[in-house]
Amino acid sequence: MTPEDLARFRGMLQLQRTGTLAAIAELGSSLVELRAARSDGTADDEHDPDGSTLSGEWSRVSGLDADFTAALAAIDRALGRIDTAGYGRCRSCGGPIGAARLEARPAAELCIECARAAEDRR
Repeated sequence: MTPEDLARFRGMLQLQRTGTLAAIAELGSSLVELRAARSDGTADDEHDPDGSTLSGEWSRVSGLDADFTAALAAIDRALGRIDTAGYGRCRSCGGPIGAARLEARPAAELCIECARAAEDRR
């Protein structure tokens, strides 16, 4: 991988990181609001036919928060691999991760073959 390629992928990852941090911050605000609403003794969301329950919304938002937090960790690991010359190599087999895969998923840790095998095991 050329230095220009690495610089381009670093830029893509940093842009994704900025967006992911913003999403985590927004979800954090939502979780604070939901926590306050859930602790309010007057909330009767279980009988509101027009909206989701507070518990359901809490589950949805906290799940999204966990997903974004995991994505942030993957982005940070990818940025670390750029710094240590490991970027673009499969964590499992050590082979190259295809350019098209890195274009689609700059934080990819596995080549497509190893990713498919891991998915099949799940």
